[in-house]
Amino acid sequence: MAQKLTEKKRRGDRSDAYKIRDIDPMHYIMAVVTPGRCNNEAYISESVDLANLNAYLAKKNENETEFKYTMFHVIVTAFLKVLKLRPKMNRFIYDNAIYQRKFQSASFVVKKKFADNGEEGTAVVYAKDEDTIDTIHEYLREVITKERSVQEGSGDNGTLKAMEIFSSMPKPISVSLLHALMWMDKHDMVPDWIISQEPYHHSLVISNVGSFGLHCGYHHLLEWGTNSLFCLIGEKEVRPVFQKDGSYEMREMVDLGITIDERLADGYYYAKSIKLLQYLLQHPEELEKPLGEEVDYNA
Repeated sequence: MAQKLTEKKRRGDRSDAYKIRDIDPMHYIMAVVTPGRCNNEAYISESVDLANLNAYLAKKNENETEFKYTMFHVIVTAFLKVLKLRPKMNRFIYDNAIYQRKFQSASFVVKKKFADNGEEGTAVVYAKDEDTIDTIHEYLREVITKERSVQEGSGDNGTLKAMEIFSSMPKPISVSLLHALMWMDKHDMVPDWIISQEPYHHSLVISNVGSFGLHCGYHHLLEWGTNSLFCLIGEKEVRPVFQKDGSYEMREMVDLGITIDERLADGYYYAKSIKLLQYLLQHPEELEKPLGEEVDYNA
């Protein structure tokens, strides 16, 4: 589902984002004196109790046989709702200016087969205000099924095909062309068809490393592209959850490792945004309402 970027641009805007012109002095100065996304990474660790989410998925999958709802689908939808309701989480900094992205999107890698030599493809899901967990689930079905249906080695994936072309060139030529492409990105000259497929030009990059047995960690941000929010989903595990009286109960949990550009907002804004994310994951039925609908989460 490609996103059409047809809004009228003002001077300083990008094709994929509006330039923020009324930025407060602190964030304006931070964008200038602390350049580089990788130099401004903040790490947020969250543990999610899966009791409510598991019960919700069991109910959703009672009549779903072909493409079952999964924890990954719920987490992606929850993040997209947070991006809708907490717009500063969907900003990025480029060339000393802060931009508000025109759309909410999540990109991820689709492994065609779980093997050392298994090829990877990239997939992107865009969100609309009226979307719900059910429409996002259908979008995910479409993009994942399409990506996995592409034969390995066919070169049908645009991003991978472009990488293969660059890597097949003599090194001096490929390096020069890649530097030119980065210059074009800085000046908003990269074609929309590249931005729409390339994973690091989207609101969120998310990876379920737990699906192949890894514990949660953190993934760095990149200077290429505009992505300022990355999430790793760790492996599910049963662990004790302690109560105030010292008693405990064994619960299935999953950890999220979130990396974000700290220059986009202050700690209070991030804390409220993560609280909203946690609320949605504990109350997944809220995701059956339109993504653009406000949520009372007692923040």
